[in-house]
Amino acid sequence: MGRIFISAAHGGKEAGGIDPGAIAGGTTEAKEMILLRDLIVTELRARNIEILAVPDDLSAAQTITWINSRGRRGDVALEIQSDTANSPSVRGASVFYIVNNSDRRSNAEQVLLGLLRRVPQLPNRGVKPDTDSGLGKLAFCRQTTLPALLMQVGFLSNPEDRALLQTRRRDFALGIVDGLVSWSRVIDPTGTPAEANYPPINININGQNYSEQGVLVNGNAYIPIDLVDRLRIDLTKTANVNRITYRKIVYIKAIELRDFNVAVTWDVSTRTVTLRSNLIVCSGQIDRIISNGNTSEMQLQLFLRNNNENALVKFPDIPKLYQQEARTEGVNYDIAFCQMCVETGFLRFGSDIRPEQNNFAGLGAIGGGSEAASFPSATIGVRAHIQHLKAYANLEPLVGEEVDPRFRFVTRGIAPLIDQLSGRWSADLDYGARITAIVKRLYESAGLL
Repeated sequence: MGRIFISAAHGGKEAGGIDPGAIAGGTTEAKEMILLRDLIVTELRARNIEILAVPDDLSAAQTITWINSRGRRGDVALEIQSDTANSPSVRGASVFYIVNNSDRRSNAEQVLLGLLRRVPQLPNRGVKPDTDSGLGKLAFCRQTTLPALLMQVGFLSNPEDRALLQTRRRDFALGIVDGLVSWSRVIDPTGTPAEANYPPINININGQNYSEQGVLVNGNAYIPIDLVDRLRIDLTKTANVNRITYRKIVYIKAIELRDFNVAVTWDVSTRTVTLRSNLIVCSGQIDRIISNGNTSEMQLQLFLRNNNENALVKFPDIPKLYQQEARTEGVNYDIAFCQMCVETGFLRFGSDIRPEQNNFAGLGAIGGGSEAASFPSATIGVRAHIQHLKAYANLEPLVGEEVDPRFRFVTRGIAPLIDQLSGRWSADLDYGARITAIVKRLYESAGLL
């Protein structure tokens, strides 16, 4: 079997300082993951398996570079991290894999099963494509050239998960090692490095079969670079695009094109990667707050229910309310709806805001109170959210009566694009990216992207 790379998330230098990751219960994610990583390394070495541990002082980007510069055919890479949630009741373990990779999904199930067998008290949150993560993609899964997975071993914000991790850390390590060994043997059963010989795959673009074939590398579809020019995509403005040279031809990972609003799907039965660029959604308006929504009320309902089966019990009219209120003020209701999903955890809410406050956007009260704003009904709560978005997005006066308690405090028109809400609406500098990721998931679920 090949070598195993293991990375403990966070702890390195990010934005000029040391990144502790999540902080909860008097500890940090970086500390807990380093302690767990060290036990994993010890156990793998006891089994005479070659293990390479990523240095703790590297940033996320440097971690990927470090692995890529040392990896070779037959190796695998795992990053471990914990998670936090607004509600302390959220708990459990999950593993993320690169979207549309059925092999990697199977590998993720192996690794997760190894952990859950050793720690059955840990709830199973399942394996998930990286598009279901907060940012809509995970660099560790996509930019690492080796087969790579990202494991969330539990929620640091949950007292039960945190206690399990701290009192049964060796069981966590043994379970992860069991899964890693099973995965590594699938990737490289012989342990003998082999010359690269990637299987060919078919390519379909906007319903037409392409004459040249792509290749399958570690279960990921790669397409010839000349296809990028045909799709009129400029890769010079995007860093970290995976390129490989195979038999004198340069290929890129097909999934990278999703960032350019190209729909990418994989048909395992015909070994065909399908690219669709003639999108129904205008790519120039996908992040513009003052624009038209594209989904139907039913599509919003289905999307919400698929992410929280109980979401519509208390708020059955929430999709209709967002459409109505947003249209009144000229705001894109898809964006507003997805921001609500980010703020409330798909209407699960959390400890800071209660459902009965009808506050769907984390709006603050005035006067320095400790509680967030409350509204008398869902309709008024949605209206306040839309008005606050409009305040950020343009200079036009409100159509309806002002109900947003903080409308007058916003510098009008300062943030017409989703990304410009980062650091303003929320201190999270990835806030806009999280909303955009949900918008893209909504459009994909509706068949619009």
